[in-house]
Amino acid sequence: MKKWLLLLCFTGSCFAGEPSEPRQAELRTLVKNDCSACHGLTLQGGMGPSLKPESLAGKPDELLITTILNGRKGTAMPSWKSMMSQDDITWLVAMLKSGK
Repeated sequence: MKKWLLLLCFTGSCFAGEPSEPRQAELRTLVKNDCSACHGLTLQGGMGPSLKPESLAGKPDELLITTILNGRKGTAMPSWKSMMSQDDITWLVAMLKSGK
């Protein structure tokens, strides 16, 4: 059993999955109210870079997830790990890259 669980974790099936619908709504509100303060009201950039799909397209998901999770030292980008789980952030990155 443990060997199968380990195999599932390596193939990416060990994660809890996407947030519930209510949590997704909360995350969308967070982007609208908090992220837009630095990334612009339409997420086209401001003090922070654009979060539009075309701007994020070449960036690896792991880089974006790590940036949101831990912030960026020496910049205004804070860590969001006290407010979002890794699953939340993974979903958020996918949503931003898709333009939804």
